[in-house]
Amino acid sequence: MTRLEKAGIGVELPGGWEGSISGGDFALLADGARQPTVMHLASFPLPAERGSFGSGAVELMGNLDVLIVLFEYGPDSVGTALFAQEGIPRNLLARQFDRNALQRPLPGQSGLQQFFTHKGRAFCLYVVLGSHVDRQDVIPQLNAVLDSLVID
Repeated sequence: MTRLEKAGIGVELPGGWEGSISGGDFALLADGARQPTVMHLASFPLPAERGSFGSGAVELMGNLDVLIVLFEYGPDSVGTALFAQEGIPRNLLARQFDRNALQRPLPGQSGLQQFFTHKGRAFCLYVVLGSHVDRQDVIPQLNAVLDSLVID
């Protein structure tokens, strides 16, 4: 296992997984915009260029692949109705995944999107599975990664 840590987020990656955490502390960009913290974890090689919610990566997924995105929203999102769920989503179930829950629908894939607040920080957990039909086969490994996720 490999430990990945940055911006108060830590996670254990199983063998064969890749990951990155970009941004952090809502650093100001040159144009004055704020750069959110974005974590990408994948059971397949991640391309260097990819969108915040995995565009550029989801097209490379095989049937038993998983992409996990953790996207942090600004402090103004904390306490809003969308982020009312408290705590990191864990123990995801196959029935929670839907072919219509994808940012960019691709044949066979399914996804899940959950908004939550943890320790005063607002996040979206977005997960893409390479195969809706085979989702039960990858849920245990997905949940093991989520069980290791720590947010300070």
